[in-house]
Amino acid sequence: MKKQSLLLASGNPGKLTELRALSADLPLVVTGPESLQEGLPEVDETGTTFLENATLKALSAAETATKKCKDNEVIWALADDSGLMVDYLNGAPGVHSARFSGISGEKRDAANNEMLLEKLKGVPPEKRMASFWCVLALAKPGEILLAVEGSVEGWILDRPRGESGFGYDPLFYHEPSDRTFAELSAKEKAAISHRSRAMTRLQAALESILA
Repeated sequence: MKKQSLLLASGNPGKLTELRALSADLPLVVTGPESLQEGLPEVDETGTTFLENATLKALSAAETATKKCKDNEVIWALADDSGLMVDYLNGAPGVHSARFSGISGEKRDAANNEMLLEKLKGVPPEKRMASFWCVLALAKPGEILLAVEGSVEGWILDRPRGESGFGYDPLFYHEPSDRTFAELSAKEKAAISHRSRAMTRLQAALESILA
């Protein structure tokens, strides 16, 4: 029996790398945006929640990939919408995490981190609680098959630490590990991250759908 094809619908290199690793054990044929000749279309992320934006991206990708498939196969798409929520900032940057500073391109992550540090300037450590959230939405054309979420709690430091990861990882201190996410290896991060927790739930839910 032919395995169902799944497209990882992300244009973020860091997220895509993590999703590829976390998807390795899924009973599906997993591909990325490079499998589409023209890539994925840009999706206007108009949602006010991670779930809404993940849904928009998953539906768009499933529709695009299925239309471009030469074998008349229905392609599933998995989209991630995730971000950082800081208690002191009333949940910001939240769904605007990637666009927090308004800067795009290679300098985006550094600019976002600088903006966050500026917003928290003078805020004592005990008030710098934060959490990473991830919502994964799985879709086929015109229908969301399932959506799951995962989160992990931590603290925002007053300066970056570590060279690994991406996004806000250098500022996000995970107390049980006594390190920032940027100080963890990819394997260590995968064991505890918001994205891996969401993927674990997705894998469990997939069993009933595939059956």
